[in-house]
Amino acid sequence: MLNNIGLPGLLLIAVVVLVLFGRGKISSMMGEVGKGITAFKKGMDDGRKEIEDANASTPVTPVTTVTSEPTVTTVTPERDRV
Repeated sequence: MLNNIGLPGLLLIAVVVLVLFGRGKISSMMGEVGKGITAFKKGMDDGRKEIEDANASTPVTPVTTVTSEPTVTTVTPERDRV
């Protein structure tokens, strides 16, 4: 249904919206949308910084594994090496 909307159709929709809402209302709505996008980006950056700070402040402790039985590894020499 909306596959064939071209430039004339978009211009007609823009004119109808402008007539219905008026220039002042549309500009204030776009200002609010811009503020919302800015707040979202700021929240994403703050969250990323919190995660990075939490990872940086967590000390890394090495893990040591102790087994009671020795591990045996068998190595066979390579034959037919050119």
